[in-house]
Amino acid sequence: MPHQPTEIPAPRAPSEPIETERVIVHVDDPFVAEVDVADLTRMLLGALAAEGRPDAEVTLVITDDAAVAALNEQYRGVAGPTDVLAFAAQEPTPGFVSAPEAAAYLGDIVIALPVARRQAAELGRPLAAELRLLAVHGVLHLLGYDHADPEEEAVMWARQELILSQAAL
Repeated sequence: MPHQPTEIPAPRAPSEPIETERVIVHVDDPFVAEVDVADLTRMLLGALAAEGRPDAEVTLVITDDAAVAALNEQYRGVAGPTDVLAFAAQEPTPGFVSAPEAAAYLGDIVIALPVARRQAAELGRPLAAELRLLAVHGVLHLLGYDHADPEEEAVMWARQELILSQAAL
C-alpha cells in the first residue's frame, strides 16, 4: 500500500522544472505571460498529496471569459462566466462504466483568467495567489467537496485554507 502524505511537499525554487504526467496545465496563448505553470503544477500536486491522492491526475485549463461562459451555460445552465469550473471524471453516470486505467483521472478544472484577474484586483492580492486558490478550489470539487450549504462550505473553505497555508511554508 503506497504511503499517503498528509503534508504538502516543500515548495521548489521557481526555476526548478516539474515533469509530471499526473498534472497537465494548459494556458491559452493570450495569458501565457501572466501564468506561472510550474507554480500551478506544484500547487495542484500539493493539493492532491494533502488530500491523500498523490497518484491522482488532473488537467487545468486557463482560458478566457467567453469559453468559461459557454461551459457554464452548457453544463450548469448559468449565463455568463464564473471564476472556476470543475468537471469530475469519476462522477457516476447511469449505464456508463469507466475503464479501470482511468480511475486515477479525477477530471478537468477550467479557470477564466479575466475573472480571476478582476477578483484578485478587487481583493488586493496578486493574480498568482488567486490562480492558486482557484486551482485548489477546483481540485477539492473534483474530490467531492462542495459549498452548497453553510456546513459544506465551512469544511471546504477550511481544507482550502489549510492547503494554501501549507504551500506557503
